[in-house]
Amino acid sequence: MEDPAQADRLRATGDRIDVLLEASGSGGVLARQRAEELVRLTADLYGAGIEHILEILHDAGRLDDDVLAALAADDLVASLLLVHGLHPYDVGLRVEQALESVRPYLGSHGGDVELLGITEEGTVRLRLLGSCDGCPSSSVTLKLAVEGAIEAAAPEVTGIEVEEAASTGGQGLIPVDALRSRLDLTTDEGAAPSWEAASGLADLAPGEVRLVEVAGLPVLGCRIGTDLFAYQDGCPRCEASLRGAALARRLGAAVGEAVLRCPACRAHYDVRRAGVSLDEEGGDPLTPVPLLTRDGVISVAVAAPVSA
Repeated sequence: MEDPAQADRLRATGDRIDVLLEASGSGGVLARQRAEELVRLTADLYGAGIEHILEILHDAGRLDDDVLAALAADDLVASLLLVHGLHPYDVGLRVEQALESVRPYLGSHGGDVELLGITEEGTVRLRLLGSCDGCPSSSVTLKLAVEGAIEAAAPEVTGIEVEEAASTGGQGLIPVDALRSRLDLTTDEGAAPSWEAASGLADLAPGEVRLVEVAGLPVLGCRIGTDLFAYQDGCPRCEASLRGAALARRLGAAVGEAVLRCPACRAHYDVRRAGVSLDEEGGDPLTPVPLLTRDGVISVAVAAPVSA
């Protein structure tokens, strides 16, 4: 499993390289050209070295499917292999794997996604399926989950197009504009969502509810069986905090099904169905918080200030 601290340091290093390249432009066109050539030659040298390592492993009979899978699963190694065109998996397989990684989360909101194909220009074509059961943040959650996973697994993708599925059974479809190619997503407050680690939810036991703070946002975590859900703090009916809320089994419901009960007004919400109100038809639902688990790290999407 990748060390989050190491990943942060590596991202900071990449950002620093960009800053230095930009700064080199102040010394004139020639200075910038020399800096870019230095970076390019260094990258070519390391790329050739990585290619030789893979050739040596292959000749020694050690580069089997398990080793290739381990290399591809490491974010740092995979990114280096991608840069140098040495990744063992083609873009189609990586996109499909990215979609598989987010399907459990989409399923918890009544949705799914189908890969229709990838064009020669590098555009991923998708079809969104299912219903978000009235989830007020479906566009945000689906964009963050699906587009974020694809861009992380296949940075060479140039765009994402979404085809609308035919409506069945009168169910509301996930909005087609939930995913739009390379558009900046902002909230009503003018903030862009970003993934933040939620370590306080990692050891949540089945049936347990816990309120944690992630990047300044109070997040209520609920675990039902092996499934983990996250919501913004606050009961829509009484507007009180959900700290101390409990999960309870509905009368006549199957084993493993549970609803969240507000500790203040005793209102009930269906955790599995995007926090829909169970006490009054058309009642305001809880507000889901996008949540993903990658490489054992639980992250939620919170609104971060947009830089000027």
